[in-house]
Amino acid sequence: MATRMKSEAELTAERKQAHLDLCLREDVGTERKTTLLEEVELVHEALPDLDWDDLDIASRWLGKTLRAPLLITGMTGGTEQAGRVNREIASIAEELGIAFGVGSQRAMLSRPSSADSYAIRDVAPDTVLLANIGLAQACTMELAEFEGLVDTLGADALCLHLNVGQELIQPEGDRAFRGGEEAFRRLAAGLRVPVIAKETGCGMARRTAERLKEAGVRHVDISGAGGTSWIRIEALRDDPDAGPGATFREWGIPTAASVLQVSGLGMTTIASGGIRNGLDVARAISLGASICGMALPVYQAWQSGGPDGARLFLKQVIHELRIAMLLTGCSDLGALRRAPRQLGPRLAGWMPVTEKRAQ
Repeated sequence: MATRMKSEAELTAERKQAHLDLCLREDVGTERKTTLLEEVELVHEALPDLDWDDLDIASRWLGKTLRAPLLITGMTGGTEQAGRVNREIASIAEELGIAFGVGSQRAMLSRPSSADSYAIRDVAPDTVLLANIGLAQACTMELAEFEGLVDTLGADALCLHLNVGQELIQPEGDRAFRGGEEAFRRLAAGLRVPVIAKETGCGMARRTAERLKEAGVRHVDISGAGGTSWIRIEALRDDPDAGPGATFREWGIPTAASVLQVSGLGMTTIASGGIRNGLDVARAISLGASICGMALPVYQAWQSGGPDGARLFLKQVIHELRIAMLLTGCSDLGALRRAPRQLGPRLAGWMPVTEKRAQ
């Protein structure tokens, strides 16, 4: 009996599930490279003229108020387990007043029935919610298709994720990347919700952010190196110890360096990639980040402790951020961005020339 060839939709679903499984079983980070957030030394204020209740960590984004500057970045979608993850964690985002993004909605394009795995607006009616599609797909899509992805979720913005590194290591990945800048330009002008340029673990250089801004993009998720490596994840699906996946495991601009790179451009900067606790959040915001994104540690907390585990983890991150603010004498996020800090030499070397001159 002939073996039935699997459809593209089935292969996509299998790949999504494999990604989730690998994130729990394996070391999916870079081996030597760090985020460089450890090179940010916040200056202790021994005499803060503040009370705990004076601290204000709220911010406005996309027309809504975030009670803490946190985003649970897009992880998954397209499978039954992914739907459960999305719904349970999105409901926690609603409870805590933080933002939430779904994983790539590519599965919806080939398998419309998978839309249920992304449908979370009923459990997160007020949450800042982000739709998500890859740039490779976006280059060939019509505006109405993007609107469909956004409308299905009731999303407040659309992430266009940039994952060239992942695609090049993935055996079945995309190899054509022309037309990306024009796709951003077209969506920034025509889509009724904002577009977010989202990297996926390799960081973003200043010249890239400048090109995006010129194309009309006002929000970037730099998703730097030092945390989860999608190059590593794809290598684990094939041959983790040899070949391109092993060669390029350390590829990318560290998270802290990428935040510095895009600073001063007047864009909403989301710092993600290796953000693991509230002190990391405070350090990234001190460098100029507007919001910090997390995915893997939230998923791991959910897997080990269910919704209660994920909730407890996120509450701890928020609590630690508040501690860092009081220890630096900062009453709000704006004060934290202006607070004294010392940068280690490895990170200082990434500072844009214009910023160095200003100092």
